Amino acid sequence: MTGVATRPRLGFLGVGWIGRNRLEAVAASGAAEVAALADPAIDGAAASLDDLLEDELDGVVIATPSALHAEQALAALERGAAVFCQKPLALDAASAQRVVDTAEAGDRLLAVDFSYRFTEAARRVKEVVDAGELGDVYAVDLVFHNAYGPDKPWTSDPALSGGGCVIDLGIHLVDLALWMLAFPQVHGVSTVLHGEPLEDHAAVQLELEGGVVVRLACSWRLQAGRDCVFEASFYGTRGGASIRNVNGSFYDFVADRHDGTRTERIAEPPDDWGGRAAVDWARRLGAGAGFDPAVAENVRVHEVLDRIYGRTP
Repeated sequence: MTGVATRPRLGFLGVGWIGRNRLEAVAASGAAEVAALADPAIDGAAASLDDLLEDELDGVVIATPSALHAEQALAALERGAAVFCQKPLALDAASAQRVVDTAEAGDRLLAVDFSYRFTEAARRVKEVVDAGELGDVYAVDLVFHNAYGPDKPWTSDPALSGGGCVIDLGIHLVDLALWMLAFPQVHGVSTVLHGEPLEDHAAVQLELEGGVVVRLACSWRLQAGRDCVFEASFYGTRGGASIRNVNGSFYDFVADRHDGTRTERIAEPPDDWGGRAAVDWARRLGAGAGFDPAVAENVRVHEVLDRIYGRTP
């Protein structure tokens, strides 16, 4: 491929619910041209990534079962296409590192859809943390419960999913915590997983440099009394800040700034954030961006997941 057009031509690999949502967001933004689709369930679409890559594409958006992500991303990058991939980028840190290394070697823009970073609630809390308004953050509480669990058959197959609620939901929480705190070193990880062969509940504690303690709980099918429970709270020596979902919604979030017993609302719905990460990637691609070193943060997240799952000490 010879350079990137002002309006890049994109192929979409997998257009189920999430893939279709990202496609529609990119199309509505005008940031890129939807040039080709690959999904065996759609009449007239290409059947595979190889078929998709026969087009002269500037980038590929991947929204397929988790176990396929790393190899599909590698194949697209090796053919000269930039990649925007659903999480997880891979099923372990070593595989994620290979994808990042391939993107760097080819100077291709690689991004992963850690979409909660792009909510207005998370952005506002990140601003508060970065400005030092909380003082020294020493405690973080993270919760993500999905009361009915995933509905795709492949998510119950360990070979395709790579795990249960931790790699599905907990990965977002690990990313949010590390991102908010500028990716500190993780010194200790302790985990209790419930459910076989895939965990449906996880309780995790992370000990970060500087003495920060992160408590994480995530689940599928917890008797939560609502569709979703989501919270990311950060407590420091001079204040706190929290992100929470509204009335069990997967889509509506508020952010609050805490000072003693007082709370100030700093973000609230409406906020159309679902495809914002994909649009950001498409716009950067259209501006000619190559490899972004920040994507290596994905490897750090996967290193923590490897420790949660007991793959590494």
